[in-house]
Amino acid sequence: MKKTFKITGLIVFVLLLVSCKQGKVSVSSEELGLSGDTLELAAESMQSYIDDGQFAGIAVMTIKNGTVVHDEVFGYADIENQVSIKDNTIYRIFSMSKPITTVALMTLYDEGKFKLDDKVSEYIPEFAETMVYTPNEDGFTLEPQQNNMTIRHLLTHTSGLTYGWEPGSYVDSLYNVTGVINWDAPIGEKVKQLATLPLKFQPGTRWEYGLSIDVAGYLVEILSGKPLDQYFNETLFEPLKMDDTGFYVPEEKHDRLASLYSRDTAGKLIVMRGSAGLSESEETDFNAMFKSPTIHFSGGGGLVSTVDDYARFCMMLLNGGELEGVRILEESTVDLIMSDQLPEGASYVEGSGYGLGGSVVLATGEYGWGGAASTSFSVFPADNMATLAFTQFMPSTYTYANEYKEIVKRAVIK
Repeated sequence: MKKTFKITGLIVFVLLLVSCKQGKVSVSSEELGLSGDTLELAAESMQSYIDDGQFAGIAVMTIKNGTVVHDEVFGYADIENQVSIKDNTIYRIFSMSKPITTVALMTLYDEGKFKLDDKVSEYIPEFAETMVYTPNEDGFTLEPQQNNMTIRHLLTHTSGLTYGWEPGSYVDSLYNVTGVINWDAPIGEKVKQLATLPLKFQPGTRWEYGLSIDVAGYLVEILSGKPLDQYFNETLFEPLKMDDTGFYVPEEKHDRLASLYSRDTAGKLIVMRGSAGLSESEETDFNAMFKSPTIHFSGGGGLVSTVDDYARFCMMLLNGGELEGVRILEESTVDLIMSDQLPEGASYVEGSGYGLGGSVVLATGEYGWGGAASTSFSVFPADNMATLAFTQFMPSTYTYANEYKEIVKRAVIK
């Protein structure tokens, strides 16, 4: 099922669309600097992914100059029960939690609670004695940290922490054997356990994706004196009116949570089962686990949200830390988040650096990230624009989201 949004460059109109999340004011796309014809091509492209059976459902949104200019949904949130994707469909955003955790931590930075180059061990003493795996001709040794792990290292994934995903890696194997990656205990307990394991490399020397932002989430708890869910609600979600974002979906909203899909050996879409690295149990059912309150607040991957909610987060970043008269961050702090912060000698991918909690395209300043269930967002400060593309599919793929983003970029009228 496709929700269509008529775009025309011939008639300048203002249409107020009111939802329970936010008011959206839509004007002609050309008035906002985007080609309506090109946006229609973007919609057709997304519909083709549904028609070809690649995804159950897709939702996309483009914000330009503070206005939602393109907002469409395609396909189903639940194929079996023929539940269509809607504006208020809830998604598991997994690692798109990382920019949110980063912003939460940086609100405490604005309060003077820490500096980016503070040692993590000043706040979590267990990391003072954490050793570093160092390969040599005889195998390996465990060496002290040459440069102590800092908060900047955490937010740029240069801390030496990993996710336990690399086959044959000694450090990664320890993550799996010890269960430190499992979501079965409060985050503070997991972080202290993590500090007993060796780092995979000396902090600041390279980039590797891992549990760094989960540690940053625990830092939020330490610095604020509040559980992470409470701090998120009070400091971000309530002020930004992100009413459907949190660490689980309340029972009264279960019917709005999209099913999570994968593909069987024959290539058919099926409801996702399995742990995907979050638990040793192959019986873990992601379609159930986000429906109950949790004791583990994963700042690196534990949130659910809607496109509307996350769009408000993006607009806050585009507005320099403020939305609708509510200031979340100082403008200079947003600039820090969305600029390359990698230590000298560390690299991410060609053409891109890494800001705080998300990647940065060096040539354009585009900031964004994705989630394990194939959700994605990008913020374009130079064009005062953001794009969002959400589905629920694992293992993650961002082909559709990148295609949507690239078509929208072509729609910009210079």
